[in-house]
Amino acid sequence: MVTVDAVVFADGSGEKHVALVRRKNEPYKGSWALPGGFVEMDESLDKAVMRELQEETGLRNVPLTQLHCFGDPGRDPRGRTISVVFAGELLSKEALCANDDAAAAEWFPVNALPPLAFDHAAILAFALAHFNFSQD
Repeated sequence: MVTVDAVVFADGSGEKHVALVRRKNEPYKGSWALPGGFVEMDESLDKAVMRELQEETGLRNVPLTQLHCFGDPGRDPRGRTISVVFAGELLSKEALCANDDAAAAEWFPVNALPPLAFDHAAILAFALAHFNFSQD
């Protein structure tokens, strides 16, 4: 299985924030996670991440670049899953609107994150280091 995840940062109140969604479905129902989901058979990775980001947060036209792939066994209880992670940054926090399989979508300060589903804490730590953003 191949998935895409989006790490979207934005400035707000003098600190970095990241967009997270509350999962509507199992696994990890009710937990916070990065926006993302499965790649459809007839779409590119770029189109998949933009579709998932729009469906789950309402964000459109976010400049994203492919950051890294994550594929440790056991990262997803549904089975062997490889996630291609994209990341980008907005100048300011845009309004988020949860839809599709997201029960909520919110901006969180990177130094005050809730527990995250899957291996998304590790993915976010990787992205923060890549962009030289601090969680302190």
